[in-house]
Amino acid sequence: MSAWILALATILVAILIYQTIKFITHRFSSSIPLPPGPRPWPIIGNLPHMGPVPHHALAALARTHGPLMHLRLGFVDTMVASSAAVAQQFLKVHDVNFSNRPPNAGAKYMAYNYNDLVFAPYGPRWRLLRKITSTHMFSGKAMNDFRHIRQEEVARLTHNLASSSPKAVNLGQLLNVCTTNGIARVLLGRRVFDDGNGGCDPRAEEFKSMVVELMVLAGVFNIGDFIPALEWLDLQGVQAKMKKLHKRFDAFLGSIVEEHKQGCSDKSESHQDLLTTLLSLEDDDGTKLTHTEIKALLLNMFAAGTDTTSSTIEWAISEIIKNPRIQAQVQEELDSVVGRDTLVTELDLAHLPYLEAVVKETFRLHPSTPLSLPRVASESCEIFNYHIPKGATLLVNIWAISRDPKEWADPLEFRPERFLPGGEKAHVDVKGNDFEVIPFGSGRRICAGMSLGVRMVQLVTATLVHAFDWELENGLNPEKLNMDEAYGLTLQRAAPLTVHPRVRLSPLVYSP
Repeated sequence: MSAWILALATILVAILIYQTIKFITHRFSSSIPLPPGPRPWPIIGNLPHMGPVPHHALAALARTHGPLMHLRLGFVDTMVASSAAVAQQFLKVHDVNFSNRPPNAGAKYMAYNYNDLVFAPYGPRWRLLRKITSTHMFSGKAMNDFRHIRQEEVARLTHNLASSSPKAVNLGQLLNVCTTNGIARVLLGRRVFDDGNGGCDPRAEEFKSMVVELMVLAGVFNIGDFIPALEWLDLQGVQAKMKKLHKRFDAFLGSIVEEHKQGCSDKSESHQDLLTTLLSLEDDDGTKLTHTEIKALLLNMFAAGTDTTSSTIEWAISEIIKNPRIQAQVQEELDSVVGRDTLVTELDLAHLPYLEAVVKETFRLHPSTPLSLPRVASESCEIFNYHIPKGATLLVNIWAISRDPKEWADPLEFRPERFLPGGEKAHVDVKGNDFEVIPFGSGRRICAGMSLGVRMVQLVTATLVHAFDWELENGLNPEKLNMDEAYGLTLQRAAPLTVHPRVRLSPLVYSP
């Protein structure tokens, strides 16, 4: 009973604080108005408006209130950008002012209390972490040095798929193993999961479930983030789940680091892996990394670089299966450029413009992060004659922008031709400079692994379409394929893609 009394007292105090803040804000606010938005409820503000799928709900609200929208989430002013022009103002013109992250439970309880690259405060430590990953993993030299690893893992995936017949496969699981092992070989010098005979290592299934849970929890609008006085109550049970999941990840990452330190990692690569480099920096007084920062970086690489890539490829194959005309055109291009006696290599990708357009269209319709990671205003500013107060949180609705009918003809249609010469967006790319499609974000906080993500999606998608014809489980008509989304921080398919791969190339191509 005393706990309930304390909770009630906390809520009453929260109401008093809210009313006080509201009075002070109204009394001393800027003469420039805030952007329009739906009327907030007392205390909780516009949190009820977010709905079960926030990027859908926010897109619907933007159709009523405009592409620059103000919400009051609890006690937090929140700006939502839902058009290319508005996103450009925040992420390019005012990029420096929006280079920090707001406090949130995900960063605190899952990302080693802001010690990672994704949530670290903008400053010298963040720049050090960014430089390390950019130099050793995502630079042009690193991408070329590790090309053979990606191609070997994709060839292994192809062999396993060819060996899976006659049973249907859960394509997303095998894609996740492929991307995770590819990253692990660069990070650790070895594969971490087995995938023999087209099966899936149970540890890999557990790891994928952990990553998906992390993304789901990170995508929850946690009441404690927006009403700090209620954080201790953990009303949604989110923080308890985050702490429990963090322990599982920490055990996984801690064992990897200890194996490396003890020389028991059973490395199979000739190159110096990233973890060895990080551990050497841990002992370097000039650029000393803490043990926690090393684990946090590994968490970023494994969590952000595996399921985002595999999910995007799964969406690409789903769209190709659903559109037989597109599948035939991609296969015709691949057969012409690559032939039918060998697998696609990364050097072939530059000569596959239609495949590139298919990948761009996948990033447009199915951005891996539909609602951007939040940023926060370091200082007040003015955008399109609206006042953006200091401390306001920024959300960019990437999903809504890439489906904006003012930017895209027939925006819900999967049409790669829009990115080809003569198409309405022939010169548009996905690398953060063209704001009508920004799946990796833009500005200083753009995804560090963008170059790897694009390369891997292109290579795997090309290989799967080139090496196989695809049939849905139980003879399902492709037109009836379920394309519903499951919401988290990343965009998952609601129903896994279960398919029969039918080989179409020379038998030697599928040899291990």
